[in-house]
Amino acid sequence: MLDFRLYFVTDRKQTAGRPLVDVVRAALDGGVRAVQMREKDLEAGELYHLAIQLRKVTERYDARLLINDRPDVALAVDADGVHLGQTSFPVATTRRLLGPNKLIGVSTHNLAEITAAQGADFIVFGPVYFTPSKAAYGEPQGLERLHEAVTQNPVPVFAIGGINGERIRDVLTAGAYGVAMISAISAAPDPTQVVRDLLHRFPNHT
Repeated sequence: MLDFRLYFVTDRKQTAGRPLVDVVRAALDGGVRAVQMREKDLEAGELYHLAIQLRKVTERYDARLLINDRPDVALAVDADGVHLGQTSFPVATTRRLLGPNKLIGVSTHNLAEITAAQGADFIVFGPVYFTPSKAAYGEPQGLERLHEAVTQNPVPVFAIGGINGERIRDVLTAGAYGVAMISAISAAPDPTQVVRDLLHRFPNHT
């Protein structure tokens, strides 16, 4: 079973001008245990150098680092795994590249994509609620479809899209294992405190 339930997805354009590494460090201070580096517009060299910085800071906190869409960068910095989108490598190919011990997450938006993600360690499903960052992926799925995604899938499901502290209980009740968040953490004036508040909304959090 995964050792994290709050999955912080980065977006350096939503940090209010602060360096991304500083925001990630603040989130880790609050208790984040897993970070997905998702900076799709960067060239390979820039991705690599940013990934090195995030690998160093996540290692200090004994936290997971996953790289979006780039198994090569994940291998180069010894990240904990990769996160795949619908235009990424297939899961089986990625597993052959990374080996059995790395994590593979997959972003999904419908049941067909969930089926195609077989072999992943977890999936992210959404957008559950409306959020500008996920508007391109269609209308919000809602809690009922989230529940269907959970029942159709044998691995942990993380809900994403428009989720805030008040909505965590609802998505967990629908069956989600955890939540993935971007702007709720990145754009927060105090990411450390926000993460602490979010984590206390999970049952059995200590």
